[in-house]
Amino acid sequence: MEVFSRRWRYSIINNTFSKLILGVVFIYLYCEYLIYYVTQIQCGWPSLTKRKPNDMEPVYAMIIADTHLLGSRNGHWLDKWRREWQMHRAFQTAITLHQPEAVFVLGDLFDEGKWCSQTEFNDYVERFYHLFKVPDGTTMYAVVGNHDIGFHYRITPHLANRFESKLNAPPVRLVSIRGNHFVLINSMAMEGDGCSLCSRAVAEIDRISDILKCSSGSALCKGKTKLQLYSRPIVMQHYPLYRESDRICTEPDAAPPSVRNNLFEERWDCLSKESTEYLVESLRPRTVFGAHTHHSCLVRHSFVPTPNHKIEFIEYTVPSFSWRNRLDPKYYLVTVSPDELKVTKCELPSEWTMQVTAVLLFIALLLYLKYFSRTTNVFNYKHLSGKKV
Repeated sequence: MEVFSRRWRYSIINNTFSKLILGVVFIYLYCEYLIYYVTQIQCGWPSLTKRKPNDMEPVYAMIIADTHLLGSRNGHWLDKWRREWQMHRAFQTAITLHQPEAVFVLGDLFDEGKWCSQTEFNDYVERFYHLFKVPDGTTMYAVVGNHDIGFHYRITPHLANRFESKLNAPPVRLVSIRGNHFVLINSMAMEGDGCSLCSRAVAEIDRISDILKCSSGSALCKGKTKLQLYSRPIVMQHYPLYRESDRICTEPDAAPPSVRNNLFEERWDCLSKESTEYLVESLRPRTVFGAHTHHSCLVRHSFVPTPNHKIEFIEYTVPSFSWRNRLDPKYYLVTVSPDELKVTKCELPSEWTMQVTAVLLFIALLLYLKYFSRTTNVFNYKHLSGKKV
C-alpha cells in the first residue's frame, strides 16, 4: 500500500508539473504571438460606397508612423529588444492578415538617424527592413522624418543623401497606382528659405502641380505631361499641416488633456502656415496624412484662396506604431479609388492589456492545477481505499 501511495504522489506531482509547464508555454505563446491576431483580426479594410462593377480594383494601403528604432545611445538593450520584437510581431501579423498592396511609413523610422555614423546607419537600415519585411506583391514607401536626418537647421547633404539613397526617398516623390496619386514630401524641406534641399523640393512640387493641372484639364497647365487618369492627390508627410495646437483633436487617442492646448511651434511641431498654404494651393489634395505628434487627430480643412475657389479635404494625423511612444499603438488601413477614400484605424494590444492578460491567464492556470490536483487526490484515495468511485 505504501509503494502505491508513493507512486500515486509521484504521479500527481509529475502530472501537475507537466501541466504547469504546458500552461506557462501557452501563456507565453498567447501574449507574445496570438494576442496580435486576436486584436487585429477584428480590424478590416473599409468598404467603398461609390464603387461600380466595372471600376478598377481599389488600392489597399497600410499606413504606419514613428517607429523610432533605438540606436546605441538611447535606451536599455532590453527595452530595445522588447519594443522591436513587439513591432515586428505586430507588423508581420498585420501584413499576414490584411495583405496590403502598399505600406507607407510616415517618418521617424529611426530614433538616432540624425546622430549615428554611417556604419550605424547601415545597421539601422538592415534592421528596419528585417523588422518590417514585406512580401512580394507589397511595396513599402518611406517618408523621411526629423529623427531620421534632423530638423531643418541640422540637416547636412550627407544626412539627407544617405537616407534618400538607402530608403529610396527623395525630397518629393509622386507615386501613381491605378489612377490614385500619392505625393510623398520631406517636411523638413518645406522651410521656405531657399536652401538647396528646399529648392529641389519646391521645384518638384511645382512640376507635379503642373502635371496635375494638365491632367485635370485646367487652363493653367503649362507643360505637356499628363497622367493617364486624373484624381486629386493624397499627400503623405511626416509633419502635420499648420494648426495652432491639438486642441481641435477630439479622438479618444488624441493628445492627453495636459498637453492638448500647448501651442505648436511652426517648422518644429507642424508645417509653417505659408508652407501649408503653398502645398494646398499647389496640389489641391483630397486627403493629407501626417504624423510626428505620436497622437491621433482628424482635421477638416477648408481653404479659400480666391472667392470662387474652395479646397476642402480631411487631414489625418497617424499615431505612433511604437509602444515606446504610446501604450496603445495604432495603424491605418486605407481603401482608395479615384473617386473615394475610406480609412479604418486599427488598434494594437496595449501594454496594459498584455500584462493583465498574462496575469489573469496565470491565475486561471493555478486555479485549474489546484482543482485538478484535488480532484485527482479524491479519485485516487477512493480507488486505493477500495471505495466505489
